Amino acid sequence: MTLIAERLLTTLTEAEKARMEKVESVLPALREAAAKADETGEFPIGHIALMREAGILGLIVPEEFGGLGGGLRDLAGATFTLGSACPSTALAYFFHNTSASRGLLPLEAIEAGLFSEEENPVVEAFAKKVLTLMAGGTWLANFASEEVKSSSANIAIATTAEPVEGGWKLNGVKSFGCATGVADIYLVTAKIAGTTDANGLSLFLVKRESPGVASRDKWNGLGMRASANDGITLTDVFVAAEDALTVPGSFVKMLQMSRGSFVGNQLAIMANYLGAAQGVYDYALERLTSKRFADSGKSIASSPMHQVIIGEMTERLETAYHWLRRQLELETSEPPLLPKADVYRQWRMAKGSISEACFDVVVGAFKACGTSAATMDGVIGRGLRDLSMALVMTFPPERGRLEAASMITDDRENELFASVNK
Repeated sequence: MTLIAERLLTTLTEAEKARMEKVESVLPALREAAAKADETGEFPIGHIALMREAGILGLIVPEEFGGLGGGLRDLAGATFTLGSACPSTALAYFFHNTSASRGLLPLEAIEAGLFSEEENPVVEAFAKKVLTLMAGGTWLANFASEEVKSSSANIAIATTAEPVEGGWKLNGVKSFGCATGVADIYLVTAKIAGTTDANGLSLFLVKRESPGVASRDKWNGLGMRASANDGITLTDVFVAAEDALTVPGSFVKMLQMSRGSFVGNQLAIMANYLGAAQGVYDYALERLTSKRFADSGKSIASSPMHQVIIGEMTERLETAYHWLRRQLELETSEPPLLPKADVYRQWRMAKGSISEACFDVVVGAFKACGTSAATMDGVIGRGLRDLSMALVMTFPPERGRLEAASMITDDRENELFASVNK
């Protein structure tokens, strides 16, 4: 085992190894900047050029569009690897890569015959634009989430788009997505004004410096502090028609092509958390086995209390690996092992189980390593705060389990998105 990603992906193809080597090439710089980035809560701007030069901004973009040709396994391996060094950077990188789904899934929907002959060229042009931008080294921030909530959906969209001469005018507030003020282009999900359901949801490419685009107040997060999660406000922002995908129902048709976890890549955010947990576990184990009791000369790890804690940490870490590997198998196997509804239900449970297991690992490290390691800027302190965020990002574990139970008892899926009138 020579690559960090091989801890998660135990069998890599030669092509996957080559892509993971590119990812690992940026780790020294990420590790060096991690503590300072957490302290200041600022995304290290140099990381964008670093990743661009490494060629990994197009990691999951097909080679025909200039990308590296990776898939979901590669994305999971990459976020796992980056998360072991700097979870904040890994989170921002994850959201950049989620933008690829807005190119890949529409093309799959065209192939599946979900669009009309008149709609196909419009959908295809937008999808290819997204993919070529990413492959060319453009950093995209994917903004869907908003503070407005809906009881029937994971993400409620209230941001509106009104038709104007030559394009569209956007108004709204986006609360989460990473890389605020950092990304070159914001990929914004909004609803066409006057629409009342998910068929009105559309996609827009908004340049960071466009008039009317502003960052919200600085997000002083508990963890993942350097991911630039401030969010944006949009006030009469103009987007040209060629930078928008507003074909009615296009967003819904796109999501129909996803295998399971949200839009086909959400499990990679859990790989980031698992990479972070593995990093803390390794640090704690090294610390506990290298330090010794003054009276007996035995390692601190040999004491009965520490043995219990280490055993519990190991079990929780393995639990997270099993959940994530199973979900990855369900979402990448050909032919599919289970129907989409079952894969989606599994994901709702897996997200919470992985989050809690990873957090438990770091709590164990915190208890085992004691006061001397309980610092704000240390590996364990950062890990404890970073992985507390796993419990609340996207949706809490309790919601996922409740929805999984509802799917089992009511035989229904919870809607992914809703259009909300404030």
